[in-house]
Amino acid sequence: MLKEAIYHRPKNNYAYAYDQETLHVMIRTKKDDLTSVSLNYGDPYDWQNNKWQFTSQQLVVSGSDSLFDYWTITIKPPYRRLRYGFYLEDKDETYFYTEKGFYEKQPEDTNDYFSFPFLNPADVFTAPYWVKDTVWYQIFPERFANGDASLNPKGTLPWGEYPPQQNNFFGGDFQGVLDHLDHLIELGINGIYFTPIFKAESNHKYDTIDYMEIDPQFGNKETFKKLVDACHERGIKVMLDAVFNHSGYYFEPFQDLLKNGAQSRYKDWFHVRSYPIETKPLPSYDTFAFEAKMPKLNTENPEVREYLLQVGRYWIEEFDIDGWRLDVANEIDHRFWREFRKEVKKVKPELYILGEIWHDSMPWLQGDQFDAVMNYPLTSALLDHYASNTITAETMGDRLSSLLHSYPANVNEVAFNLLGSHDTPRLLTLAKEKKEVVKLMYLLQFSFPGTPCIYYGDEIGMKGGADPGCRECMIWYENEQDTELFEFLKEILSLRKQHSAFGNGGNFKIIDSNETLIQYKKQGNDETLLFLLNNSSNEVDVDLSNLKEKSKSILGSHYEHGSPLHLKSFGYAVLLLS
Repeated sequence: MLKEAIYHRPKNNYAYAYDQETLHVMIRTKKDDLTSVSLNYGDPYDWQNNKWQFTSQQLVVSGSDSLFDYWTITIKPPYRRLRYGFYLEDKDETYFYTEKGFYEKQPEDTNDYFSFPFLNPADVFTAPYWVKDTVWYQIFPERFANGDASLNPKGTLPWGEYPPQQNNFFGGDFQGVLDHLDHLIELGINGIYFTPIFKAESNHKYDTIDYMEIDPQFGNKETFKKLVDACHERGIKVMLDAVFNHSGYYFEPFQDLLKNGAQSRYKDWFHVRSYPIETKPLPSYDTFAFEAKMPKLNTENPEVREYLLQVGRYWIEEFDIDGWRLDVANEIDHRFWREFRKEVKKVKPELYILGEIWHDSMPWLQGDQFDAVMNYPLTSALLDHYASNTITAETMGDRLSSLLHSYPANVNEVAFNLLGSHDTPRLLTLAKEKKEVVKLMYLLQFSFPGTPCIYYGDEIGMKGGADPGCRECMIWYENEQDTELFEFLKEILSLRKQHSAFGNGGNFKIIDSNETLIQYKKQGNDETLLFLLNNSSNEVDVDLSNLKEKSKSILGSHYEHGSPLHLKSFGYAVLLLS
């Protein structure tokens, strides 16, 4: 037994409240090391005849990666308190594991044990109820549709007739989105994530000039309210993008700083390193990256905090938006985000708060800051296997399993799962224009725990390299769209709605994998689905003789019970087990 690999710690992803009466407990051990793990648990105050009363229950392996097995158990302590230790067995040894370490037999002194002192409802991580069933669609407003030519900025180019550049405009606007809501309804999405819509100089609008005003290129507040209302009438949620880490160059307080230097009343709104203010060769103030036109805001300044909190409240109160996506969220102090959550949730308790963070995000997902983060570790695992072929299906599976066990289940269920965005090359381009590979990625994305997102145009097979290539104008001529890919996405969105286990109603567990093939199950309360994905140009027969349940094919290759399952080149199958 490799003791160095064994790990548990309460009050994080290893022991947490799933809901107001349920605890999830997990322990990590070396892969294939232990034969069984049991949890001895009870109420810390339940003693009879000087003996602590406890229950022993076995844990199950909920997943593994290249190094570790993850053993989990679900418990409903009757008095919401728990004291516990782990009974560990391998083929040669047994140990009892507690907060104080390893014992050869179970200690009588329960003060040594792990403790979950009390399941306080206020401490339960709770995201909006509607998010788990949401499928998002990301719109880059300048490039989605031009519905009102009278709003076109000076120098607007004919739609889609020129390559996208960092500084050109094609006239996308809110009316264009209104004109094409039926396209989104037909696809089956029920959430729109808009990149920034506030007044700014650039076409991407991440350089905010005025956080309280709509960019006139897109329309006015009346048109935006009309758009939000039209979305809500169709059952579509609306999420806006807030850039609170930095402002734009022409943000009035920053212009005042440039003009008045150390005498500016706004000097403490930013992180000034030295005076006079210099923009070249390096800015004399903190910025996003080294972008002189994106000065970093000082969110520790009370005036800045109150201004940004007012922004957060305003767009909810006046326009009834349903979510905020927070740009560069990891570079802003935690205290600000705690205040932000309190303020916006006061206005709308079921508002979704999504942070842009590319790395491990547990410090932001304790229930006091964000509801979710953008799941880039999922993105990279799928792209590395299916698009660039730099890792095997087995390695991808290890990364997915490790990712799922890095967060509580109620956090995973609302993670924002994306494959492409305005920051990355188009999915079809990354996949070397192999549409069948793109289908495999979508199938895994939509069956993985979380809330999936489609980047505008990916559903019709648009292509494009890195920014600005990924920001082409949306193609609206049907004869130029890939309607087969669109229909495939419609089908898996429909299956996700029909079968709860397809989405967040099923626990994800990898059954088998090799160089190019992955099998995983989604087990729900009422049904179980088996997924098989073949990322190979070779056809393959999969032996399913160990499959005890009856099965019905609901997508992809047909399966006859008792025979091998035949998968085509880059083929897939989804079986409903009963």
